[in-house]
Amino acid sequence: MAEREHRTVFVTVGTTCFDALVMAVDSPEVKKALLQKGYSNLLIQMGRGTYVPSKVSGDATLQVDHFTFSPSIADNMRTASLVISHAGSGSIFETLRLGKPLIVVVNEDLMDNHQSELAEELAERKHLFCARPQTLGETIRAMDLETLVPYEPGDAKPVVALINRFLGFPVA
Repeated sequence: MAEREHRTVFVTVGTTCFDALVMAVDSPEVKKALLQKGYSNLLIQMGRGTYVPSKVSGDATLQVDHFTFSPSIADNMRTASLVISHAGSGSIFETLRLGKPLIVVVNEDLMDNHQSELAEELAERKHLFCARPQTLGETIRAMDLETLVPYEPGDAKPVVALINRFLGFPVA
């Protein structure tokens, strides 16, 4: 029997506590949805959270592992087939820069949730999918990676030139 391709889902909550996201990806519903989409591995970076996910999936065909922190998660993002992330701008733009499919899960417990505005705007532009912890399974089942549009960072040079001109600095 041929070994199937390893397709890893990397989940990151950054340096925060986002137990609702970790609990959501640890749920049988989300694990089943990931398996149905052809993913074989689930790696969860759980940050400061107190909820510890199970390393066993219901039928043991989804390999699950987790850790709290790492000096760099860049390698995890680079090797992932799909990234599920909190709505921090650093994590969002790093994943988009790598050209990885991304589901951003908004933390509704944050008071001033400017992060949801960024995630929803980028989802509207079809650069990523946006979910809440309670809708993550549904989002995974409905996602079509073919509909995503690659993110092209803007050119900051005109803005820099304008600021330099305003401040009286020479403009190259």
